Amino acid sequence: MKTSFCFVSVIFLLTTVNCLAQTTEELQKKYTVFNRTISPGTEPGSIHLNEAEGEGHAWINDTKFTNGTIEVDIKGKDKFQGSFVGINFHGVNDSTFEAVYFRPFNFRTADTVRKLHAVQYIAPPKFGWEKLRNEFPGKYEQPISPAPDPNEWFHARITVDNNNIKVYVNGSSTPSLVVEPLVHTSGTLIGLWTDTDGNWKNLKIIPASQ
Repeated sequence: MKTSFCFVSVIFLLTTVNCLAQTTEELQKKYTVFNRTISPGTEPGSIHLNEAEGEGHAWINDTKFTNGTIEVDIKGKDKFQGSFVGINFHGVNDSTFEAVYFRPFNFRTADTVRKLHAVQYIAPPKFGWEKLRNEFPGKYEQPISPAPDPNEWFHARITVDNNNIKVYVNGSSTPSLVVEPLVHTSGTLIGLWTDTDGNWKNLKIIPASQ
């Protein structure tokens, strides 16, 4: 008999989402999904959010995050304006949170302007990407070097504290993006974010030491 299970283990303040042979039903219990459908990805242990109109996300149930480190593997695609994938955190509700997301179609583009828009910080509803780009060009979005393959998995490490949010990609010791938080919502929701569709796996949430 094949056994399917999905569980969260907490060891030394480390929360790791482990999903082996997971089913859609198990994921629906694990996540609270907004404007998307959640399902197992094509690779073992991965999670897929489908494409739909507007932004969507999946909050992780029974998990709170304030400050610390988020590690995750993400896979988008090299489709122009067709791949926006990331993590949202400090969520109060489905419209108020902070997020870091990636535009894989800009990772290796020959367009020098688009290349500057590879990784983005937002804090909706007040600070969306368009407002930030128009009013603070080059501050809340940056290129990634070396640029990952836009069609393959890449690893993101996001460190969050009261003063800074830093984003490291594929084990680099130099952050691709460093920003000061634009809001302090006191929210503790954390989840998977997309404005298209996407895939995530190997999510680790490491709270800061108290």
